Amino acid sequence: MELLSRELGVELYRLEKWRDAALAGMEEALKARNGDPLKGELDNAMKRLGELTMENELLWARVRRPGPLAKRRSKK
Repeated sequence: MELLSRELGVELYRLEKWRDAALAGMEEALKARNGDPLKGELDNAMKRLGELTMENELLWARVRRPGPLAKRRSKK
């Protein structure tokens, strides 16, 4: 720190104060972080996968249901 202080022309106490403030800021930022960002992305992907699976199942149920557009055997 003393070498850096001399090289930059900044008082040693000021460098130490800046370092302490930076370390405290990093600790607070890490504490305030809301979980793992990758976990959030994975949760969103799994939610979307569930929605698409449900939509697919509903569409297949609609296609299999007899009705005016149901598959019919040919009369030949």
